[in-house]
Amino acid sequence: MSDPLPSSRLTCHATLGLIAATLTIAIPAHAAERRGGGKLLLTNGVSSIDGAAGGGLASWAVIAGNETEDGIGGTAHVTYITLPDFTVRSAGAAIGISDRIELSFADQRFGTGKVGAALGLGRGFTFGQQIWGAKLRLAGDAVWAQDTIVPQIAAGVQYKQARRAPVLNAVGAARAKNLDLYLAATKLYLAQGLLVNATVRLTRANQLGLLGFGGPRQNGRSAQFEGSIGKMLSRRLVIGAEYRTKPDNLAFAQEDDAYDVFFAWAVQRNVSLTVAYVDLGDIATRRNQRGLFVSLQGGF
Repeated sequence: MSDPLPSSRLTCHATLGLIAATLTIAIPAHAAERRGGGKLLLTNGVSSIDGAAGGGLASWAVIAGNETEDGIGGTAHVTYITLPDFTVRSAGAAIGISDRIELSFADQRFGTGKVGAALGLGRGFTFGQQIWGAKLRLAGDAVWAQDTIVPQIAAGVQYKQARRAPVLNAVGAARAKNLDLYLAATKLYLAQGLLVNATVRLTRANQLGLLGFGGPRQNGRSAQFEGSIGKMLSRRLVIGAEYRTKPDNLAFAQEDDAYDVFFAWAVQRNVSLTVAYVDLGDIATRRNQRGLFVSLQGGF
């Protein structure tokens, strides 16, 4: 019953193409004057699994791209998570404008492997979703405002559209489309080489949205927490940890919080690699889904 989802691939490619076209239009011949490229390495975060700039699991208040207040920047990423019974893939891109506005897109695939057959869905059955995001920096500067304890604060919205609506309804999800709202605060203490982030998200997403939204246990949005802490070992290497709480809406399976322990490496000025040990807890009756998270990001 595995479905190659050709139309979804076309949609993903078309969306990524639109982002690329937007960048081409937005950055004409005088691009060298518009593109700042002046951020310190890794201070713009990496691409989160939802597509926004941040950590692997959490969305931060930082803006994607290497641009400064006079420029336009962007990133593209591919992410792969391998778990004992499932796989998660994500690919997407983001645009940063004047280090104040961020627009992002991510396409996620959740492969069930052998478990798909055991659940009656078919071996290799794949769930998925697309996420369109926007973020606005409201106040502060996470890096350069070192003379104050006020963090950089940003508000974000993510529109999530999950695939397989009939199957999602059958397992108890109330809907296949939904809007996440979040408020993030991020601060980098340069002298200590320490980065901290706290995010509050209003969501009804089941397994980040891959299994739809809402359910018999709870159908309204609930406030969830995303926290990150990182230590800069050098200008090119950061280690840290993240924790993300998730709602428990579905009746057929308990949903656990997620956490990771990561390191992010600036391979070059415009290329970064993130590797993490990630624990997503129990997923769809399968216990202890812990594994390897790998994400490659390119940007300017």
